[in-house]
Amino acid sequence: MRIGDVAERAGVSTRALRYYEEQGLLPAERTSSGQRVYDEAAVERVQLIQQLYAAGLASRLIVDLLPCVDAGVASDEAMALLTRERDRITDSIAELEKARAQLDRVIEISLNPDAEHCPALRTGAERPLERVGATS
Repeated sequence: MRIGDVAERAGVSTRALRYYEEQGLLPAERTSSGQRVYDEAAVERVQLIQQLYAAGLASRLIVDLLPCVDAGVASDEAMALLTRERDRITDSIAELEKARAQLDRVIEISLNPDAEHCPALRTGAERPLERVGATS
């Protein structure tokens, strides 16, 4: 099967397939004229690679996992790698949630300023604060 056929059936670009080959993720045979030729299993392999990318794995980690996939065995090393990646993502989510909560607090203070957070209110300014970009 030619590169365009695999790309169409797998729903990816031919550029992605070339990248996968470059990274050692997707083997391709070459014709005498140098064109890439793939076997039928290439479509499923590309779809798996896409799932692993969508799960947040980098190509270097996918390369480490593919021998287990090819052998049909979930090794202890592969499971440890997947668990570490899941834990890394969980930690990232926790950090993003903290950042979002802080941003929510800043937004709340901006919308409802008080003397504790707004020096202009501590000086007894007579006019109310105006939001930048607010229309009258």
